[in-house]
Amino acid sequence: MARKKYYLTATLPDGYVKTIGPTALDFTHYWRVVAQLPNGKSEVFWGHSKSLREAKGKQGALIEAAGMRGWTSYDFDIVELERTTGP
Repeated sequence: MARKKYYLTATLPDGYVKTIGPTALDFTHYWRVVAQLPNGKSEVFWGHSKSLREAKGKQGALIEAAGMRGWTSYDFDIVELERTTGP
């Protein structure tokens, strides 16, 4: 029998709302990196994880990524996902 599908919604501190789905996967957290580039522009990277620990694990790679990509700064947010039956 197929697993029931649902939507996941993340509301970030700056008010941005991201909805993922429909999905049957057990994601619990959403993470987002907003990187500032030397030319004044920004890049956004995001993803979802199955635990808070997994999401926090992304922080270690950010230090290396910032150096390799030449970011002047970056913001990293993790929020818990809210499960709903519709968007």
